[in-house]
Amino acid sequence: MPALPVPLLTIGLLVASNIFMTFAWYGHLKFKSAPLLVVILASWGIAFFEYLLQVPANRIGHGTFTAAQLKTIQEVITLTVFALFSWAYLGERLTWQHAVGFTLIAAGAWFVFQAKG
Repeated sequence: MPALPVPLLTIGLLVASNIFMTFAWYGHLKFKSAPLLVVILASWGIAFFEYLLQVPANRIGHGTFTAAQLKTIQEVITLTVFALFSWAYLGERLTWQHAVGFTLIAAGAWFVFQAKG
């Protein structure tokens, strides 16, 4: 079985890591009555799995992507995962202002990938 191409593997690991991190950072918002210490410990536990995916993603992807490109990919994925999470899990509405802001960030990401030097 052939290995996955580095870009696909890197992006797949980053997406998976972001899902864990989004739940670690924001999942507790549905459980506001839970004690803060319990929420912090649970978030650390979830974040552990994020690191198990994030660190290899960056290690594997570096060389195919620059560090700046890896960070840019990460941020675009973060916004995408967060937008879906806030809508589907938290029940928050996404507005046209969110769309404009995310579009401007995506435009910035495009510029990062245009660098040839």
